[in-house]
Amino acid sequence: MADDASTLQQQVWDFVYAYDAAYDRAAQAVGLSAAQACLLGELTQGTRAMGDLAVELLCDPSNVTQLVARLEARGLVTRLPDPADRRVKRVSITPAGRREHRAVRRAFGFPDDRLGHLTGEEQRQLSVLLAKVLAPGPGAAAESASTAPDGERPA
Repeated sequence: MADDASTLQQQVWDFVYAYDAAYDRAAQAVGLSAAQACLLGELTQGTRAMGDLAVELLCDPSNVTQLVARLEARGLVTRLPDPADRRVKRVSITPAGRREHRAVRRAFGFPDDRLGHLTGEEQRQLSVLLAKVLAPGPGAAAESASTAPDGERPA
C-alpha cells in the first residue's frame, strides 16, 4: 500500500512538473515569462490592486511591481491610482494584453493533449476525483489561495 501511495505521489509530482514546464514554454513562445502570463490571466477577471495581485499570485509585492512595470512597458497593462485611495495602484489589462493572454492559451495545449488520451468516461471519472482531492478540508484554507478562478495556476 505504501508503494502505491509513493507511486501516486510521484505521478502527481510528474504531472505538475510537466504542466508547469508546458505553461512556461507556451508563455515563452509569445515572449512572456510564466509569471507575466499568470499576471495577465489574473487581470482577465478584472482590474486588481497591486497588493491583491501579490496575494493572488502568491508572491512578494515587489515582484508584482517588477512584473507590472515590464508588462506596462510593452503596453499590455495599465497602472492607475485607485480613485478611493490614491496610495493604491490598480492594474488593468489592455486590449494588447488580452491578445497576448489568448496567444498563451492557444500555445498551451498541454491540458487538451493529455486529456485527449482519456475516453469521455475516464475524463468524467478524473473530474470527480480531482474535485474530491481539491475540495477544502481541514487545514485547506491556506491552500485555497493557490487555485486561480480560471483554473490557471501553473507557475
